Amino acid sequence: MNALDAIRAADAYDPFDLNKPHPTWAAFREGSPLFYHEPSGYWVASRYEDIKAIFDDWKCFSSENAQKPMRPMCEAGRQVLKDGGFTAYSGLTARVPPDHTRIRKIAQGCFGPRRFKSIEPQIEQIVARHLDVLQEAGKTGPVDFWKEVAYPVPAHVLFTLMGIPEEDVPKIKRYGEARVAMTWSDLTDEEQIPVAHAMVEYWNYIHDLLDKRRKEPGDDFPSDLLRLQSEGAEITDDEIAGVLYSTLFAGHETTSTLMGNSIITLMSNQDAWDAIKADPAKIPNAVEEILRYSPSVVGWRRKARYATKVGDVELPEGAEVLMLTGSANRDEGQFTNGEALDIERKNARTHLSFGYGIHYCLGFQLAKMEGQIVLRQLAERFPSLRLADGFEATFLRNITFRVPTSVMVDWDR
Repeated sequence: MNALDAIRAADAYDPFDLNKPHPTWAAFREGSPLFYHEPSGYWVASRYEDIKAIFDDWKCFSSENAQKPMRPMCEAGRQVLKDGGFTAYSGLTARVPPDHTRIRKIAQGCFGPRRFKSIEPQIEQIVARHLDVLQEAGKTGPVDFWKEVAYPVPAHVLFTLMGIPEEDVPKIKRYGEARVAMTWSDLTDEEQIPVAHAMVEYWNYIHDLLDKRRKEPGDDFPSDLLRLQSEGAEITDDEIAGVLYSTLFAGHETTSTLMGNSIITLMSNQDAWDAIKADPAKIPNAVEEILRYSPSVVGWRRKARYATKVGDVELPEGAEVLMLTGSANRDEGQFTNGEALDIERKNARTHLSFGYGIHYCLGFQLAKMEGQIVLRQLAERFPSLRLADGFEATFLRNITFRVPTSVMVDWDR
């Protein structure tokens, strides 16, 4: 590839199309690693070194635009949000220090390894129960792994941590889908209206949940945050609601996608699937490699507070940057033979799929734990698992989340 290839790729570039983005990303890395994409208004970064540097330099590159809708909400949609009292800003991802530092320290004390480990037996049960559903649904032919396992399992796990009843799972999943659409998709004005209504419902649900926990505390994340607040922790009611607004979404949507992409990846690389079945001890690093090779999150955004230079490119004050972390994860400068899957890759865990620096994903350990449990149980119960004949993965239009629309699988019965 050369600079001409990169120019051609940039001219045809649609940042929302994540079906087969890797050749385009490779062309960018080779010939135009940081360029201005006029249709979107973003500078597009594709190399590992540059993206890691942008993540790391939080004083210059603010996360304030991380949750800014890619397409501004129309007037009617804004009115729906205003009338509904929707004031959500961000839990952590779009906040900057010192507020980010203060809130993250409080949240981290409640949402960490100790609590995750305490529910590991429940995660095992949740996965096993949904694999039973998969087996029953696939008694006579191919079945959608996404629908039966990947989509519901992380929600049930997260809501165990949150103390949310199982019957609310479909509702919260719908809110999550609406949030993805509102923030990272290219909706028409007409499509924005029902999404705005869903966001109002979501915000009200969170406040109702907090009201219940104030009256009847439980052994869960919202109750822990409220307890710390009552003990003097410096966090407001709206900030607690913002943390839940983020974790109720990020804690299951991205893990669902990890599970779906894991199956697509492993079933497309039979040697890796065979290796996992033969030696389950390979699963933890396999999950790291899948996170590198086919991550849930492939793009993130930052805004330059002042004029600066990244690599050889001068960025003006106010420049908005789309960091293609999915591209960085395949950068040959960091990962030898980066376009190939290697579940024994030594530096797989240096991927940028959980971000880098002060905004590193709060729930990364939980996501990896769930991914490992699903693969281990699948290897034990469905050793002949494969993609259904004729299945070709397609992905939702989005700049950030590479979400499969389905994952059709089959096995020997």
